[in-house]
Order: sequence, then C-alpha cells, then structure tokens
Amino acid sequence: MSTATHEPPAGVVTDDAWCTSTPRRGTAGGLRSVGTALDVLECFAVDSALGVSDVARRLGVAKSTAHRVLTTLAGRGFVEQDSAGLYRLGIHLYELGMLSHARNGLRHVALPVMRAVAEQTGHTVNLGVPDGADVVYVERIESVDGVRILGHSGRRLPAHCTSSGLVIAAFNPRVEHERRRAGFPPKARGTIRRSEDWDRALAEVRQQGHAVLHSGSFTDASSVAAAIRVQGMAIGSISVFGPTPLIEPDLRRVVPLLTAAANRIAKQYSA
Repeated sequence: MSTATHEPPAGVVTDDAWCTSTPRRGTAGGLRSVGTALDVLECFAVDSALGVSDVARRLGVAKSTAHRVLTTLAGRGFVEQDSAGLYRLGIHLYELGMLSHARNGLRHVALPVMRAVAEQTGHTVNLGVPDGADVVYVERIESVDGVRILGHSGRRLPAHCTSSGLVIAAFNPRVEHERRRAGFPPKARGTIRRSEDWDRALAEVRQQGHAVLHSGSFTDASSVAAAIRVQGMAIGSISVFGPTPLIEPDLRRVVPLLTAAANRIAKQYSA
C-alpha cells in the first residue's frame, strides 16, 4: 500500500472523488465477468476519459477483453465513446446514481435538519454514511468557503481523515475494524497515521461524544462531527467543515448544534 502523501495546497480545488488509498471490493463468490465490468467502471472514478489500452493496462487484462467489456457497457449506456475514441461514464449510470441518491431514506430525514444547521452556523454541512473503511458524503450544503476548498471533491474519504469517519468508527465496530485493516495512509498533515493514534482518537471521541479534526483531509481546513446513532450504532454523521480559522473559534457554538441535530435525525429516522 502506498504511503505517499496527496496534500493539495491550501484553498486549491481538486477533483479526486475516488479514495485511491482504499482497497477495491473483491468479487469472491460472484460472476467473474460481472466483476470485470465493474472494475472497468471503477477506472473512471479516477480519470474522466480512458482508451481501451488504458483500461487494459490498469486491470491487467488483454486489450480484446477490455474492448469487449467497454463495448457492452456502451451498448447499455453505462459508458459512452467520444469522437477521439475515448470512453467516459454514460448518462444511464448518472440516472441510476441519481435514483439511489433520491431514494436514500436517511438523506430525506436529514436534509431539513442540515439546512437549519447551515443557516445557524454559516458553515458547509455534510451528511456522511459509512462504506467499508471510508465515509461517503451523500448530501452536502455548501457555504462559500466550503465551495472554495472542496469543489466537487471529497465525496468519499478514508474514515481516519475526517471527523465524520472518527465519530462513526467510534460507535460502529465494523467501520473501526475495516479502517484498521485498510491502514492509515496520510492525506494531509493532520491525518492519523498509526494504529495507536487511531485508538487514542476513538477513545477521545467516545468520551466527548463528538469528533474534531484539523487538516485531516485538506490543509488548513477543519471539521467537527456528531454521530447519528440508532440503538447505539452509528449509521451516519452530520458535520460542519470549513477553513480552520473559521471553524476552530466556533466549536463551542457548533458542537451542541450538531449533537442536537444528530439526535433529531436519528429519532425521526427510526420512528
């Protein structure tokens, strides 16, 4: 596993939506052909356009195999080919993704609560859910400062790089285990990098009931999160994010707002 840092300069927007440090899902017990097709699609999580040779090289398969899979996916609208012969994600994949987004029950419950927190704090507000060793942000209400730092990036981040990941892992043993197994590759100067630091951070979160992380994913940016817990288990988190000079002095006001918001979401979701 690579330990190279991927730390953009402060305020610089990047477009890396895929968490490249996280191992890809396996296909044990499944159809190999389906697994190959899904592997091809995941190549586009890092690059917007790829040729047949690019895909074949990345997956370690023959060009003829890559071409057959891409042709099949194109025929179903999951990818599309441009005039230069390069492939991109197709509109049908976008349609399915939007359906998944629209049908997310937790998001529906959380959205009005998130809007209220955004109005009260003026900060970017995120709704995060666990996925393996990572956190995926299924909804975001952005402030002006959040747009400048995040852009379209950060939809998936390793749990150890975010306050959302810390607070979820503190109250969800599976996430805690998956992140430990995946390791702690650095992303910014405040990233947790060792198992003992991970254990210490989670113990602190359990004691405080919330998580704060400075420069965990982006330089000079901070986040604070509260867990959305159903029957004691964290199923998600609500967090605020922004430049450290704005977030750090506002913690005393933000923490109780987030805690109340998380409890409200959990109560309405489990009703």
